Amino acid sequence: MSKLQITPRQQVRFAFWGAEESGLLGSTHYVEDLSDAALEEIYANLNFDMLGSPNYVRFVYDGDGSATGTAGPNGSAQIEAIFNNYFASKGLATVPTAFDGRSDYGPFIDVGIPAGGLFSGAEGIKTPEEAAVFGGTAGAPYDSCYHQACDTTNNLSTKALSELGDAVAHSVLTLARSKSGFFEDGSRMPARKHALSVDQFAGTGRQAAA
Repeated sequence: MSKLQITPRQQVRFAFWGAEESGLLGSTHYVEDLSDAALEEIYANLNFDMLGSPNYVRFVYDGDGSATGTAGPNGSAQIEAIFNNYFASKGLATVPTAFDGRSDYGPFIDVGIPAGGLFSGAEGIKTPEEAAVFGGTAGAPYDSCYHQACDTTNNLSTKALSELGDAVAHSVLTLARSKSGFFEDGSRMPARKHALSVDQFAGTGRQAAA
């Protein structure tokens, strides 16, 4: 961000959590250690856990719950739209994935903070339909080395990392440069009743990223 000479309107904090596999211990401790006032200042949580799976799919967290039945807190739909609009502008397909609580966004959505993110797939099996869209091997795991000794830096798709990584940069810059929060009164407070529509916020995001 500094190389681009961008001054964000919102503060940006990059967090690298520990002990996720032991029960989201790092992110849970972080959230539980914040005061109510500090929690209300968090604009959004973006979660990027696995972005380079060898047999990947471009999964986007289903913020509005339209595909999986479980929506994130108010504002999560707008975050989903940022990712989907970005990938659509590049001619790249996406698939929604559920807020199932298995990654470090869990403690944030539990306290009503809007969240979103990307996921390239873990031990799940790629379907023939997904293989037809994204390539790769149907009937095989997205990452056959998930939680295995073979999960080294050699076990990744640089193509996936490039595509999803660019979307990460876009989403961070879009939210960082937004003039106001997700809500009609301009606040960043989570769980407010009057969220902007997905189309309204997605439009704001595209302007902010220009």
